Amino acid sequence: MFGIDLSGQPEIVVQVAGYIEAGWELAASWLLSPAAWSQFGLLVVAYFAALMVTRKLRPLLVRVLDPGDSTHLLATPRRFVMGFLPLLLPLMAYVFTGIGESIVRSLFDSGAVIAFGKRVFLFLAVRALVRDIITDSFLKLIGKYVFLPIAGLYALGMLDVAQTQLSAMTVQLGNISFSVMALVRGLIAGALLFWLGRWSNEQSTNFISKQEEMRPSIRQLAVKSVEFIIFGVAFLLLMNIMGINLSALAVLGGAIGVGLGFGLQKIASNFISGVILLVEGQATVGDYVELDGGEAGTIVRMTARAAILETFDGRWIVVPNEDFITTRVVNYSDSGSANRYEAPFSVSYDTDINIVPDIINAAVAAHPDVLNEPYPADCELVGFGDSGIDFTVEFWVNGIDDGQHKYKSQVLFIVWNALKDNGIQIPYPHRVVEFKGAMPKIET
Repeated sequence: MFGIDLSGQPEIVVQVAGYIEAGWELAASWLLSPAAWSQFGLLVVAYFAALMVTRKLRPLLVRVLDPGDSTHLLATPRRFVMGFLPLLLPLMAYVFTGIGESIVRSLFDSGAVIAFGKRVFLFLAVRALVRDIITDSFLKLIGKYVFLPIAGLYALGMLDVAQTQLSAMTVQLGNISFSVMALVRGLIAGALLFWLGRWSNEQSTNFISKQEEMRPSIRQLAVKSVEFIIFGVAFLLLMNIMGINLSALAVLGGAIGVGLGFGLQKIASNFISGVILLVEGQATVGDYVELDGGEAGTIVRMTARAAILETFDGRWIVVPNEDFITTRVVNYSDSGSANRYEAPFSVSYDTDINIVPDIINAAVAAHPDVLNEPYPADCELVGFGDSGIDFTVEFWVNGIDDGQHKYKSQVLFIVWNALKDNGIQIPYPHRVVEFKGAMPKIET
């Protein structure tokens, strides 16, 4: 080609050189052909016609599709459709070029130039889709490194050649054999399927989470079940797209079974324990629990293997699901049950202790979070101390006495103010020091 000797060069270099030479000869033939120049003219006319139509049509579509700040049922679909307006110009040019191609082929029985232009307009549409419309970072990455190269090969007329070359190359893994084209197709389809699965899982999770009439544990179980179904279907579709016979995976399935029986038995046990927890509802997200080993906190997430507890100091504790089944668990939040707490205090021995319970009960009952059921606030005499008379007030609240709510501290403030308002003194320690013999002399 061009007087360059390519003997001894790698086969791929020779093939690329052949494609370049064929492209050069095609371009030279187009430059010398009146039919080609007429097709170039039609391409220009089609582009300017698309530009004029787009300038007239786009403002009209914006007025029709733009819902403004509205939140009605069709507002979201209209915003979604309006996001595709950047495709209007290249798609209109593609349509007009297609009309011009049919005219040229009827007149000259040839339309290679205008067909090339039509493919270029389609490439520009894909470029606008990836650059201006797709916002998801993963899809944008796929579009940039997969969709755009495919559209570029299609525009240059080399897509069929690339498919043929990739289909001829095979990969052998044991008794499973597939072509490189099937692998590429599987990677593209797998990326799209699992992105779609992730999006579907997010939508279904949001929908299920809004079903307030369902128990929290049932909602969690439904979310996990839908997640397994979605990604299971995506995996089966991917195997079908790649052309892999599922019966060929029998050996792999047997190996996985053996692994579960030995090395993965703990993971399997935790998974089954998690399903039991979700079905029985003994503990779910939002519950404050204390395990037999001393771990305590609010359940913020339940995964297939473990539950994550968040302590009041912000630390996360990962607790295997099996621990909830095989050990003692105290659930302070089960079914919204109330919890009882005590606030101890003392009064002076000079106090008329008969009036103390009524004063404290009335004051504590005025706290907005203290319940009357199952029992109202109850001030009780518990003993006679060294320095004062000891009382405690028991109260019930729908919450945990820590973290966001400091009920005991608030009740002690109430007790202090109530005693002070009624002239009741809180004692402090008194000590009597006795000296035997003469008093020590203090030298000055």
